[in-house]
Amino acid sequence: MNNIYLKANAKINLSIDILKKRDDGYHEVKMIMQSIDLHDDVYIETTDEGIYVDCDKPWVPTGSGNIAYKAAELLKKRYGIKKGIKIKIIKNIPVSAGLAGGSTDAAAVIEGINKLFSLNLDQKELMELGKTIGADVPFCIKGGTMLSEGIGEILTPIESFNNVNIVAVKPKVSVSTVWVYKNLNLSDILERPNIPLILEAIKRKDIEYVAKNMKNVLETVTIKKYGVIEEIKQKLIELGALGSMMSGSGPTVFGIFESREKARFAYEKIKNNKWECFMAETLCEEM
Repeated sequence: MNNIYLKANAKINLSIDILKKRDDGYHEVKMIMQSIDLHDDVYIETTDEGIYVDCDKPWVPTGSGNIAYKAAELLKKRYGIKKGIKIKIIKNIPVSAGLAGGSTDAAAVIEGINKLFSLNLDQKELMELGKTIGADVPFCIKGGTMLSEGIGEILTPIESFNNVNIVAVKPKVSVSTVWVYKNLNLSDILERPNIPLILEAIKRKDIEYVAKNMKNVLETVTIKKYGVIEEIKQKLIELGALGSMMSGSGPTVFGIFESREKARFAYEKIKNNKWECFMAETLCEEM
């Protein structure tokens, strides 16, 4: 086998709480992460030498500034891979959007190289490798519905929240995660998610409770600078979403809908030239 194709799925967060800033500069988090079927297409093939990344979107870096490149470089060095690696990414997930678009490409590259070169690493080993290049990469390798703690690297599988309909909307702004955390003031957080209750609701597949009680404390930073995020949240609610929230550090906003028909109605109403809009479904962990 000298080539492989993988789907690299995006993620949303069903709640995000930031507990404290640690002595090492990172933040202690508690959040619920969820895979969705919006995905990039990642093609990997062997070549004579070097690492090459090609992307259909010209604004995506193709050298060492791309996290997928870093993933290939890590495995090549760690496991003494002599052959070259060529990566082609078809981007469907928007960039700098709070949907783990870069991290999921890196996860796909780690999984693809493992198969392509018969490294025979198990999922836990792949996740450990992923952790060294990005906090979201281990989740993107595992997928499904997870409780994420620590700096995001401690993952606990929870009851699946699959086949839930969402509409995701990204305004034409890009948000730096580093900037959001740098400007996060923990004393500004007046409302926090009740994550134990949301976990219980996920367990009983109470979509409405989850949707109405989602909270993302990073909104206290991002919405202050980009008021359009609040505008989109309200618009999705008006169009029938059970609840709406910003994903990750933003700026993408998603709404949860009780049926595909209601999601389709909202999608048709909200899609326009101002924003990137997507219909998607939540996914369970791949076994």
